Amino acid sequence: MRTIRKKIENVEPAYPLQNLAPLSEILFVDIETTGFTAKSSILYLIGCAYYEKEKWHVIQWFATSYDDEQKVLEAFFDFAKDYSCLIHFNGNNFDLPFIIQKCAQYGLPYNFDQFEGVDLYKRTAPLRHFLHLPNCKQKTLEQFLGINREDPFDGGQLIGMYHDFVKNQTDFAYNAIICHNTDDLAGMFHILPILSYSDIFLQPPKVKKVQANYYKDLNGDKHQELYMMLSLPSALPKPISYLARGCYFKGEEKKASIKVPLYEEEMKYFYSNYKDYYYLPAEDIAMHKSVASFVDKSHREQAKASNCYTRKRSAYLPQWELLFEPFFKRDYKSNDYFFELTDEFKTDREAFSAYASHILQMMMATV
Repeated sequence: MRTIRKKIENVEPAYPLQNLAPLSEILFVDIETTGFTAKSSILYLIGCAYYEKEKWHVIQWFATSYDDEQKVLEAFFDFAKDYSCLIHFNGNNFDLPFIIQKCAQYGLPYNFDQFEGVDLYKRTAPLRHFLHLPNCKQKTLEQFLGINREDPFDGGQLIGMYHDFVKNQTDFAYNAIICHNTDDLAGMFHILPILSYSDIFLQPPKVKKVQANYYKDLNGDKHQELYMMLSLPSALPKPISYLARGCYFKGEEKKASIKVPLYEEEMKYFYSNYKDYYYLPAEDIAMHKSVASFVDKSHREQAKASNCYTRKRSAYLPQWELLFEPFFKRDYKSNDYFFELTDEFKTDREAFSAYASHILQMMMATV
């Protein structure tokens, strides 16, 4: 087994890694194998990037023969014991399970229980549609961020090179493998800013200003909207915009805005305990029996779930789960929920921040 140590040149993460963990506790991890299945493949290289003396360094454990797998595993875990946060790309699905399965083969007592993990792929995959990406492969993310990285070899070619190295011990194969793994580790640094988009959803945004605007649609009809200005937890590497269910998000650097339709109309609040109410057809409302019992019987009837409501004209905002109550609907069978924009709500900045987070969660869930 060979152990390789070197500095990573020209790497300065454009993302506040200290938000995840102290830099001295962060370990980037990437592995190289001869296949996808641990039982029938060789784990021949584990590479890590770590922070020391205000610089980022790489350490790699390379199996110079097929029999070095156990040594590679033992060396990696001995080094990793001083760290608490692992950063990787799709490591939850491949790298970490592969390592654990290899440990089981050799009867090694290692696991990742002590570590917090940040899987760059897992953090990004739920945002694929929000970011307008065809997929969340590492090269796709690099292209999205404007990163041009030339990799002369792919994983499949490296497998052949490794077998050639074991047989012939050639410098060319060795250098190609080591450089490829180093570039993969450096590549994770370059795509770290993608985490700024997931931070929008993981850390509730702060609403700084709210106002109501009027606008005209393509037909010239006048509509009203709520406009919220937000501050974001970390700077976005590229401007982004997204439209879903009539709501529009736009973000650039550490500022963002959300536009939401604001409806001034009459809506209905439905009482759940309709058996305790009478429906008054002439007034088109439901009234509790303790009061409606004084109404002439010819002007009242037992309320049903579909007509047990009161009507109110006001300003309403949409919601996609019951975040704020009481909630209103246009009619009984409608699946659209609304809440009233009251004078009290208008002065509640925390409520607006919660609402902005609610809208963003809806956007992330919308395909």
